[in-house]
Amino acid sequence: MNSGLSWDHCRSLLEVVRRGSLSGAARALGLTQPTVARHIEQIEADLGGVALFTRSPQGLAPTEAAEALLPHARTMESAAAALVRAATGSAEEISGVVRITASDVIGVEVLPAILRDLHATHPGLVFEIIPSNKTADLIRRDADIAVRMTPPRQSALVVKKVGDIRLGLFAHRAYFERRGTPRRLEDLAGHAIIGFDRETASLQGLLQAMGGLGLELRREAFAFRSDNDLAQLNAIRAGFGVGLGQVGLAKRDPDLLRLFPQLIDFPMETWITMHGDLRGNRRMRVVFDHLTAAVDAYAACR
Repeated sequence: MNSGLSWDHCRSLLEVVRRGSLSGAARALGLTQPTVARHIEQIEADLGGVALFTRSPQGLAPTEAAEALLPHARTMESAAAALVRAATGSAEEISGVVRITASDVIGVEVLPAILRDLHATHPGLVFEIIPSNKTADLIRRDADIAVRMTPPRQSALVVKKVGDIRLGLFAHRAYFERRGTPRRLEDLAGHAIIGFDRETASLQGLLQAMGGLGLELRREAFAFRSDNDLAQLNAIRAGFGVGLGQVGLAKRDPDLLRLFPQLIDFPMETWITMHGDLRGNRRMRVVFDHLTAAVDAYAACR
């Protein structure tokens, strides 16, 4: 068995899995189909003749052996991408690529304006944004910097706790004009509520807090169900009904009106993190410090 698998070959493996065909992988990589086929054959030979794919009606399906390789190939992919980002500018320059991951709402609704201001000062910076509620692995270098709503556990990270982003209950002015404004928490029972589709562990604390106020949030009570925070936010903006949203975002729209601010005001802890190895990189530090200050200011919205 050859222990020195080529990154080029592993990259072909990943693309065949993603595209389901040699031709699709070849187009994605800018290679010829025979070249991709040779890469797969070489990996199979290096592993002692194990088969990596079987044919199915949907195309090429990875075997169990291929599935076992994928996490390691993805780690190689992340490391290769990090290497390219590191090469885009010297550690002393405020230029080059910075890859940032954040929750769906923060990544789509909050970061663009924050990074606009930083880019105006340092036009040599290039930002790659990953909006996702899944936690990216900074140790594996899936991203350089993360805005997280859960406390980081890895000791190798640089971590800065910023202010708590507040969650409140909102609806559009047009909704209240159509349905009336609830005056008491119990009045919400007659309104269209926007909520989750599947109850997850991350929701438990929020649900318990709402239950403590006498407001039981159950899937069956929701008129609009989605596990996508952006879908819920835009349902509120569209005047569909009443839902939870970030106070800082709602304050930007005078037509979004808040309900029961004294009762429903939940903190969402927020951290800015990056890999410790990037501490000495000037552009990473500048972005990290800017995000820390700007997200903290955003969190101060009440």
